Amino acid sequence: MEQIPTQNLRSPVALLCFFLTAVLGLGLDLWTKNIAFDRLLISMHETDDGIVIPLSRTHQFIPGWLHFHVTANQGAVFGKAQGFRWLFVIASIGAIAFLLYLFLTSRPHRWYQFVLGLLLAGVLGNLYDRARFGYVRDMIYALPDRTWPGTERELFPWIFNLADSYLCVGVFLMIVYMYLHKHERTPRDASAAAPI
Repeated sequence: MEQIPTQNLRSPVALLCFFLTAVLGLGLDLWTKNIAFDRLLISMHETDDGIVIPLSRTHQFIPGWLHFHVTANQGAVFGKAQGFRWLFVIASIGAIAFLLYLFLTSRPHRWYQFVLGLLLAGVLGNLYDRARFGYVRDMIYALPDRTWPGTERELFPWIFNLADSYLCVGVFLMIVYMYLHKHERTPRDASAAAPI
């Protein structure tokens, strides 16, 4: 049976790239959520269906471009699949295990380990909210009230948080990384291809 490599656990630089990124990212996400809800939340209302609806003030940080307005997202990304809290919690735990596996088996590419830490921060930030509150706290409203040309359809109607940003940016950077390094082979692959 093949053992999981532990060299990254013995590397202070690898640990910093992965775990410090995750800890700092998680801390910043939770801190901004707490500030937003402390300062902008007026009241919370729960419907008969168990949907939490916050009444919020809006802070126009950059008027017309970036506002802060708190919402409670009980679904997945962009509010899809409302009401499947425990399914998302289980999926998040699976994602954490997978990210830890990727870190342990990663080559000593610090950028890749940083990206994995960024993804871990995103998963942990939203997992914390789901486990503690039953919903994800969102507050960043980009391009408010801007519509597609010739329509009344909002250009970007979603409100999100820093954890969501970490996940989106992290997935994009992971795709870029995989594209740039697709021709690299692990030492095990190279030794298997070597003639005997």
